Amino acid sequence: MNSAQVEGAARRAANSQTLDRLARLGMACRGVLYGLIGFLALQIAFGGGSGGKEADKTGALETVAEQPFGTVLLWLMVVGFIALTLWQLSEAIIGRGRTKDRVEAGSRAVVYGVIVATLLGLLLRGDAGASTDESSKDITGKLMDLPAGQFLVGLIGLGLIALGAYWIHKGWKKKFLQDLRTGEMPPKALQLAEKLGMAGYLARGVIAAVAGVFIVQAAITYDPDKAKGIDSTLRSLAETSAGPWLLGIVAICLLLFAVYCFFEARWHRV
Repeated sequence: MNSAQVEGAARRAANSQTLDRLARLGMACRGVLYGLIGFLALQIAFGGGSGGKEADKTGALETVAEQPFGTVLLWLMVVGFIALTLWQLSEAIIGRGRTKDRVEAGSRAVVYGVIVATLLGLLLRGDAGASTDESSKDITGKLMDLPAGQFLVGLIGLGLIALGAYWIHKGWKKKFLQDLRTGEMPPKALQLAEKLGMAGYLARGVIAAVAGVFIVQAAITYDPDKAKGIDSTLRSLAETSAGPWLLGIVAICLLLFAVYCFFEARWHRV
């Protein structure tokens, strides 16, 4: 089988109806994750805690595991996120979009792959793995031990800040609508999707930018402990002059983005 035949087979697999449906399941699962992270963050903002759970993917998945039929739900999430990973890999490798789009797809594939690994760890070993805070500090410390590691960590921090700015721009300009089949959406659904997506992308942008600032600080001070994951980044928002209200607003926006993910599951271009 030559390369053209391999690529053709890969394209047929990527465009199959089965992968389409499973990827949409994954988008709904993504909404569940964001919803739980937003809920845990809201508890931290106004409830004085989150039941001992981190407001990140690890805490969210542990919350799912504690529910009735939690194991079944987690296995469904495994299937959904594997489909999302395969879909984004196909977009990165054989997609016909711009280079920027293919890089974004590759990055998303890595993120979804990490979530799959976390899910399998929780299901097979009863351990969801390290929190994003622990992982951030561990990875930052290892990178700093490399030649020019401090410079590399600084670049990663700047990259996160740039990503945050990109998400804020994408939300403010409503560019996320380009990913939806807007022509098939009822007018009221489209209007709601605009509001939900805008709030969600602005919140994600703020979180990424703040996390990037902490990583840049870690690079400048040569202190990996200054790097923060999602949980500590969210908690830091409550320590600003705005107090818990800023974290509360971001948490509510994450909950709104969770709802937007279900709109994606219905109308996303796959």
